[in-house]
Amino acid sequence: MFSHRLQAISLSSGDVHIQHILRVTRCLTDAAETASLEEHLQGWGEVILVADKILRWERAWFPLVLMGGVSFAFLMIYYLDPSVLSGVSCFVMFLCLADYLVPALAPRIFGSNKWTTEQQQRFHEICSNLVKTRRRIIGWWKRLFTLKEEKPKMYFMTMLCSLTGIAWVGQQVHNLFLTYLIVSFLLLFPGLNQHGIISKYVGMAKREINKLLKQKEKKNE
Repeated sequence: MFSHRLQAISLSSGDVHIQHILRVTRCLTDAAETASLEEHLQGWGEVILVADKILRWERAWFPLVLMGGVSFAFLMIYYLDPSVLSGVSCFVMFLCLADYLVPALAPRIFGSNKWTTEQQQRFHEICSNLVKTRRRIIGWWKRLFTLKEEKPKMYFMTMLCSLTGIAWVGQQVHNLFLTYLIVSFLLLFPGLNQHGIISKYVGMAKREINKLLKQKEKKNE
């Protein structure tokens, strides 16, 4: 009996040791990926910091500027009505121009000699968050394939219902307007999260759901 307890304790301590090693390895991997991303985006540092301030709504009028820019861009797309090939070509051309011009012009516009320790720390945090977001997306993708292998019926039904719902929404709402709503939400999300608006309404929704569940339990009793 005593030997079994010792064996269980040794196994549990071994698991803790393995988890600690995996945690340290993950932290080292994240640090290496963050450093590599910082080096790759160094020419975009000033622009990324300005975009970060706008996305997090450091000023009260930043959401208006953000939505004004997005609305203007989509109004131009609606007015010009380009084909899919033309739209993709112009978008890729814009990315190529930005990739070439921004690293060359950003230091002259913002002044590279004004780069402070606080800005460097914020730039490091942004790159670290991007690495963590990428890791989460890969983790969700792996979980999806794990679900496919372990529970194929559940995977099939989930994918079928989800894709059918998305197809129905796409059929009911105009493509450009739906894209506008999605892009607007993605750009507003950091600010909504930063100011606690999302957590506020999620908490309200959870409380309402709990109330409904409790009322249902009382009726069943």
